[in-house]
Amino acid sequence: MQKLFTALTFSLLAATPVWAATQTITLSVPDMNCPACPITVKKSLSKVEGVDKVNVNFEKREATVVFDDAKTAIGKLTKATELAGYPSSVKQ
Repeated sequence: MQKLFTALTFSLLAATPVWAATQTITLSVPDMNCPACPITVKKSLSKVEGVDKVNVNFEKREATVVFDDAKTAIGKLTKATELAGYPSSVKQ
């Protein structure tokens, strides 16, 4: 019985999901050249699974994204802007 309990406990611990963390990053989007560009950038980022919030600043040519790192990755965010015609990179 003790072995069964130990095995069950171990299997439950091994199956416990790792908790995701909410991350915030700022992307540099230098090709935004008109006041309508931020709308397209925001739509493209908002469609990525796991994105919670997007704020695009035309004057600074950047987008701040809050996302769940268990559902998406930075590479997916930059790919989304690239596919929309606005290549981006993580702002340092």
